[in-house]
Amino acid sequence: MVDAVKLPKSKFIKVRCAKCKNEQIIFGNASSTVPCLVCNKEVAFPTGGKAKISARVLEVLE
Repeated sequence: MVDAVKLPKSKFIKVRCAKCKNEQIIFGNASSTVPCLVCNKEVAFPTGGKAKISARVLEVLE
């Protein structure tokens, strides 16, 4: 019998920076601080599992 392939639990997330309103896609389990690509404000912080997101979440991408 063949085992089913397990799907990853991590996802990509589309966020909007609170400072400059730039939209970008980040990894939901980021292992390092993620800066905004325009104004350099930090939009996500690592926590050892799922990242703590300090920007507005617009969409979770499958």
